[in-house]
Amino acid sequence: MGRFLDNIRQLTLGRLLILLSLMAAVLAASLIYYLSETIRDHAIHELAREDAQQTSKMVFQSLYSAMRKGWNKQEINESIERLNSTFPDLKISVYRGEVVAKQFGVMNGETLVAQSDAELSAALNQGVDSMTFPNEESIRYLYPVVAQQECLACHTQSHVGAVHGVIDITYPIRDLKVSFSVVINTIVGYTLLVIAIVFIILYLKLRYLVALPIANLVGVMRSVTLDMDMSRRVTGATWLVEIKHLAEYFNHLLQTVQEYNVKLEELSVRDPLTGLYNRRKFHEFLQYEIIRAERHQHGFSVIMIDLDNFKYINDTFGHPIGDMVLKELTAMLGEGLRKGDVLARLGGDEFAIILPETPAANGLQVANKLHQALAGREFELPVGKIRTTASFSMVSYPEDGRTEESLYSAMDVVLYKAKMLGKNQVMTADTEADRSMMTIFKQGDFLRNALREDRIEAFLQPIIELKTGKVAAYEVLVRIRDGETIIPAGEFIEVAEELGMAQELDREVFRKGLAHYAAISRKHPQAKMFFNLFPRSFNDIEWVRGIPALVRAAGVPCESIVLEITEREALPNLTQVRAVIEELRESRIAVALDDFGSGFSSFLYLKYLSIDYVKIEGSFVRQIVADQRDRIMVAHINSMAHEFGLKTVAEFVEDEMTAKMLAEMGVDYAQGYYFGRPARPE
Repeated sequence: MGRFLDNIRQLTLGRLLILLSLMAAVLAASLIYYLSETIRDHAIHELAREDAQQTSKMVFQSLYSAMRKGWNKQEINESIERLNSTFPDLKISVYRGEVVAKQFGVMNGETLVAQSDAELSAALNQGVDSMTFPNEESIRYLYPVVAQQECLACHTQSHVGAVHGVIDITYPIRDLKVSFSVVINTIVGYTLLVIAIVFIILYLKLRYLVALPIANLVGVMRSVTLDMDMSRRVTGATWLVEIKHLAEYFNHLLQTVQEYNVKLEELSVRDPLTGLYNRRKFHEFLQYEIIRAERHQHGFSVIMIDLDNFKYINDTFGHPIGDMVLKELTAMLGEGLRKGDVLARLGGDEFAIILPETPAANGLQVANKLHQALAGREFELPVGKIRTTASFSMVSYPEDGRTEESLYSAMDVVLYKAKMLGKNQVMTADTEADRSMMTIFKQGDFLRNALREDRIEAFLQPIIELKTGKVAAYEVLVRIRDGETIIPAGEFIEVAEELGMAQELDREVFRKGLAHYAAISRKHPQAKMFFNLFPRSFNDIEWVRGIPALVRAAGVPCESIVLEITEREALPNLTQVRAVIEELRESRIAVALDDFGSGFSSFLYLKYLSIDYVKIEGSFVRQIVADQRDRIMVAHINSMAHEFGLKTVAEFVEDEMTAKMLAEMGVDYAQGYYFGRPARPE
């Protein structure tokens, strides 16, 4: 029994089909057997009765014919014996009723037989025919003979309806005569019934074992797909192993996907190392807190924490120890905060805290408390006890900003101030200078976003050869695209230099300018490209030395490139700049001295630096038509440059008279709005 139950539990689709086939066969055989017995019983109970009645009527007619001739008892008995001998399988007996016995006498022994046979007695007294089965192979039929009107001619003492006797016939079942059409119709009818029953059973089995479980599975799939409800599961027991495994694996898949979704959601808002909220979630909390503060007209404070010299810990003890320090710091900061305060790790060794409904004075108290706690804390680590310090900046809403951008800028400025003033202290935005610095940091965010979103553009301004009027070169100028607006360099150059982003801008403009070379070389094959580097780019000497390789990698000939420098690049380290310029010129990259005449050291560079072009300061060029002193300055700069074997370029040429005067002076090249404004290559 246990093995059978195990097989049921391990029911596969193949086994189900075999089982259903066997069930159908057994069911069909059982029904056929049952129906055959039913047909047999029908034949015996219904058809046999009719056959027995006909036989009894024939016997009665034979006896009646004899009695009408006036036969006596002996002759009637002899006639019955002849019928028995004629039909050896039949046993025929005749018993007289009470009315006949009174008039014609009793047959020998029939009274005793009638008294001992209840069925015979009932047939004689009540005139009801009956059919019994003495054994499994024979039938006994008692046929009462009821008096009719014609019978009263002989049976004068009788009356119509009186029982004159009973004909007792016993014969074998095998001799029953069954109608062929009845048998055929019965077999066909019961066969169709068997087929219908088997079909219904198979349908119900397949429906409940296969169709409904699959429909349940499809329903769950639809719900998960349309509603994205990963909590749904396939339920309901099924005996089919394949469907059971399919449901189990699908549930397991949903469970896995749900767990991964939870983990991904957790990772999207949590820092994996410390478990704190990350920068993205902190940004959402800050947005929410600003909205809440505006609605309820209250302030809040934000603290930013930046560990001092954390790089030293990583470099000395390794990053695993550095990670332990961050975890210990996280625990320590959490101990000093309220339940509703938001602590987040913005990245690296930088943390931030939102103190809801906390004015600036209270926010400063919290920052000082955390600073003192850290200052007096030793972290117990595998390498020993480690102390660390941090710079704290505390800003508040609405005093230091009413928007996310302004608050972020304020935090950066105050933290920058804390770092510049020696680190390991708590700072706030106290002075107007701090407010001004916030504007610069805000512009810095704008620059960083422009770099990240690839909105830095390289515009080109033509440089014209004055003798021929042809394009001799293009100066590559940086621009920022802000929607449909193009922002010129003058609006962000100082901020880029202040925040140390000049080098990154130079690299981006250099890359994009080189990409434009193919477009301009098709129209002006001999045209050169002038790149005006930021002064701080020369602080990274290795990058400047790598410019020839960058140029060649872009497919641009080095002799087509001219680098512009000013005295701000050369003045701090003239010897080093001189060596770099020599290396560049050996790679056939030319060098131009920009804004010549704007500083006191310009003429000194002609002596010590090997350059190819002198770009005359535009403030001298713009007024040469009207100002004789400017004409003298430009003429002398041009003459001196030519004596040194250098080419000259005049900037800020904005009208035809200025261009003609420069040509008469012998200036080689000129650029300005008169010849063309900075624009995209197309």
